[in-house]
Amino acid sequence: MKEKREEWGSKIGFILAMAGNSVGLGNFWRFPYQAAKNGGGAFMIPYVGALILIGIPLMLVEWMMGRIGGRYGHGTVGFMIYIQSRDKLKPRKAIILGSICGMIVIGVTLLVNSYYNHLIGWTLGYAFLSITGGYSDMTVTTAQFFTNYIQNPVYVFSFWILTLTILGLAVTRGIEKGIESWAKLMMPALYIFGFVLIYKTLTIGSPVNPDWSAIKGLDYLWTPRWGDLSFKGALAAAGQIFFTLSLGMGIIQNYASYLKQDDDIVASAMTTVSLNEFAEVILGGSIAIPITYAFMGVEGLSSGVGLSFISLPNIFRVMDGGRALGTLWFLILFFAGFTSAIAMYNYLVTILEEGMGMAKKKASILVFFGYLIVGLPVALEPIITKTAELAYFTELDNWVGTYLLVVMGLIEIIVAGWIMKESPLDDINHGSFWKAPNWIYTVMIKWITPATIIIILIGSTISYIQEGYFKLVPSFVAKTPELIPWVNGARIVLLLVFIIGFIGTYRSIKAIYGKEIEQNKVLIRK
Repeated sequence: MKEKREEWGSKIGFILAMAGNSVGLGNFWRFPYQAAKNGGGAFMIPYVGALILIGIPLMLVEWMMGRIGGRYGHGTVGFMIYIQSRDKLKPRKAIILGSICGMIVIGVTLLVNSYYNHLIGWTLGYAFLSITGGYSDMTVTTAQFFTNYIQNPVYVFSFWILTLTILGLAVTRGIEKGIESWAKLMMPALYIFGFVLIYKTLTIGSPVNPDWSAIKGLDYLWTPRWGDLSFKGALAAAGQIFFTLSLGMGIIQNYASYLKQDDDIVASAMTTVSLNEFAEVILGGSIAIPITYAFMGVEGLSSGVGLSFISLPNIFRVMDGGRALGTLWFLILFFAGFTSAIAMYNYLVTILEEGMGMAKKKASILVFFGYLIVGLPVALEPIITKTAELAYFTELDNWVGTYLLVVMGLIEIIVAGWIMKESPLDDINHGSFWKAPNWIYTVMIKWITPATIIIILIGSTISYIQEGYFKLVPSFVAKTPELIPWVNGARIVLLLVFIIGFIGTYRSIKAIYGKEIEQNKVLIRK
């Protein structure tokens, strides 16, 4: 007898887990520096537009895909795309599309997490160093301290492996006792710590310069600057929507596959979006940018990725109560990262469970070692090269963490709008108290959302060409030849993962739907 699929234990646990999936490092680490370097208020204009035109419609589509997949006993995207496209494309073409999508999502969940887990390890390490005063030595700049940190094998490997171990143990315990339990603990703590930091941030006044204050930092973020609008900023805003909502990663569909068939996905999806945006714009935007502005002015916002690991530690070590506040900040980052990484970890475990019939514990251990292997270059590069450039990390992020999310989102919205046999609106609204209106499908899903994503993809491709990412030697390492092997290594790993992902997905789909693929007509419906 086939074992019954797991389900969420409670509505609140499910919502917190799904919010935890979306609320990640992108909210507190990526959003502040993206908003800051793209003009603050000038960034927020296309950001809100992308949320409405892309984020919400695609979120509803991914929830719908997940619940349909769960009905057939599947929790991975390759199967879902196959099921939803086989009527119009016919099974022999649908399996190719499903295998391509499965390949992309396996690449995303394996390789994004290969460096994302390191980032989470850094946040845990910095939380420990905040408690102990580890970065309070004023004779060393926080930039040099960060470089020393990522070149220190003891710090890097200890906190990275500890993070992976906790993730593996949590996933092994299953949906209700593992993922849901951690979400119930970490998500409320994240919001509480965030409010404490916001209160402290907005009450520090002007500690360095009378022209610098947290309120002016908020003004920089929230005042629309129409004259500073740029296409590059709009692309960054749209990319942030994909990253922050975890769109195109397959993990929303995976979580949604554990829903009951009569669950309300409209309310749940909108609640997830609301919790994510509250965490990103209200909490993330009201901590990092205002506090940096108060101590360093607008110039301090230009530090990009270093905003969290260099600029803020520089502030925490000189402000009153900085050690405690730094601890809260890095715990927020750790909780946010952990609740997202656990979703990617669980996706890979689901592939091994459903595609290969592997027991959850064994699958979790195998994924653990998989992450060790693909994540090892991220740890070794700064130690070996004695730099903080992180070329391997950057190359992977450029493709699986940015570009391919948009590609995957485009495929999903085209399948929902044009290839599914029936309107997806019936599945979206099934069991929902508030119904999504018909124009969500006829206007947004069919036309506006795919057109917007196509514009973004074209713009991103042009930008990638201009910045040299398609070159044999990308521009960002052209003047540092010692980093070129790390870029090529990332490309080789990406290619190998894609080949394995395509073959594995194809064989898994064929193992279950082989008869209808052979006859090229749909035989299995639920």
